[in-house]
Amino acid sequence: MRIKFHRVEQKEKKFFKSNRQIKSEQVFLIDENGENVGIVDTDEAVRMAKDLDLDLVEVNPKAKPPVAKIVDLGQLKYEHEKKLHRQKVMQKKVDTKVIRLSFRISEHDFNFRYVQAEKFLAKENKLKIELILRGRERQYPQKAREIIERFMTKLRQNPDLNIEVEQGLTNQGGRFTILLINKK
Repeated sequence: MRIKFHRVEQKEKKFFKSNRQIKSEQVFLIDENGENVGIVDTDEAVRMAKDLDLDLVEVNPKAKPPVAKIVDLGQLKYEHEKKLHRQKVMQKKVDTKVIRLSFRISEHDFNFRYVQAEKFLAKENKLKIELILRGRERQYPQKAREIIERFMTKLRQNPDLNIEVEQGLTNQGGRFTILLINKK
């Protein structure tokens, strides 16, 4: 039997209602210079916009009567897209980095992971410290807590970092995790 894959169609987002898409009988009109004209019939407002080779665009549909403005619709859409793109660029993406410790970690490996953790926290990423107990190691959960506490104590000694616990130490079936962040 053949499996059919259907492409999910993305709905086109309605931007602004313009010209004949405006259903209300009257609108509060703002002309091309940004001056308030007042309440005008929609047909007359569309005619005024056409005379200027511009569009009548509904800016605030929830007002009574709706607010409409005479502008170039293409230019308005362009500026809106540009504004959304600028906002998207300005957002800071925070990654969660994972440092995995072990029950029998050597001092060199411990220090190496400490240096990595400092770098991650300096770049304002979240840090998840993880320690997994295997086999007979599960009999010593207090030793696992000690290792993680030692690691956190060493991180807190760094004066450049302001470490805060975002999610406390949890134990789920021999897996100890804690989530840290660097507060500025």
